[in-house]
Amino acid sequence: MRMKIALLPGDGIGPEVTREAVRVLRAVGDIYGHNFEFDEKLIGGAAIKQMNAPLPTASLDACLESDAVLLGAVGAPEHDHLPPDKRPEAGLLTLRRALGAYANLRPAISYQAVIDCSPLRAGVVAGADILFVRELLGGLYFGEPRGFIKDNGASAAFNTMRYSTEEIERIARVAFAAALVRRRKVTSVDKANVLETSQLWREVVGRVALDYKEVTLEHLYVDACAMHLVMNPRRFDVVLTENLFGDILSDEAAVITGSLGLLASASVGGEVGLYEPVHGSAPDIAGRGIANPLGAISSAALLLRHTAHLEQEAQDVETAIRTVLDAGYRTPDLDCGQSKYIASTTEMGALVAESIAEVADMRHAYHAV
Repeated sequence: MRMKIALLPGDGIGPEVTREAVRVLRAVGDIYGHNFEFDEKLIGGAAIKQMNAPLPTASLDACLESDAVLLGAVGAPEHDHLPPDKRPEAGLLTLRRALGAYANLRPAISYQAVIDCSPLRAGVVAGADILFVRELLGGLYFGEPRGFIKDNGASAAFNTMRYSTEEIERIARVAFAAALVRRRKVTSVDKANVLETSQLWREVVGRVALDYKEVTLEHLYVDACAMHLVMNPRRFDVVLTENLFGDILSDEAAVITGSLGLLASASVGGEVGLYEPVHGSAPDIAGRGIANPLGAISSAALLLRHTAHLEQEAQDVETAIRTVLDAGYRTPDLDCGQSKYIASTTEMGALVAESIAEVADMRHAYHAV
């Protein structure tokens, strides 16, 4: 396997966690004989500083010419004074649209080793394993018209939530296909008692469900879903929802895992997939070597699964993460009293990379027997 990966470290802790994801991918390449070529470019605040644009043309071109994109994080308070289309986050939204990545996949898994890190009771989160399927190119984030106006001398702002039947159907099919290889349940989340977009959403999802007889479909209002996520997260398998609701609910799922630093994401559907940890740039801890790289490393595993179609390698990376956590290693955000050793960002990345070889050797030895 030869693969070209555009690397966008971005801002804050982005370069630190991305470096460890690259370390793990290189380890996978060495173990399995794959060649991953990385092309590093600027995005976000780092790009604004050097190129005066949140997504320079050279960065976008490199992404479009690659097989996949691995991103760290964007965002820096020093750029908050800029117009919305000039801020770091605008670069990410532009990139998502350019890549055609309409389906955002966000797994949220409760690891037994760090179950005490969750603010919820262990008995509530134990065994929780949720896949959020978030529509990524529609809704309030991209709807037009939008902007600021003067209304009787006062400032006002407006956004448009808009979804077409086609947009809803294509993301629904991603969710149902994912459920077929999981526990065969889809929870579609909307606000159909208030919003016309949600009424269309519910109608189209129900129609798509007829093509997936093996999958159970339930509908939930977004406020009810938010409550059930913390009351009984094990009731969920695949959660399907629109852009804004998906953004909020998948971040809420950090209470299930115990840390936002564990959450990964894959944005797929276009010709080039985009992979990034869910956490932000966290400028307050940047450069201190304490950021959790496991979300970025898990995103690299998703890259192996969804773009490279290397399922075994993806599973080995995920097993290596579990192995390291089971052994008691933690970054500071996961220090909840059960730690064997508090690892730095680079130490955690090295531990996972080393563990992949051990996982592969054990699997080979098992099959040999």
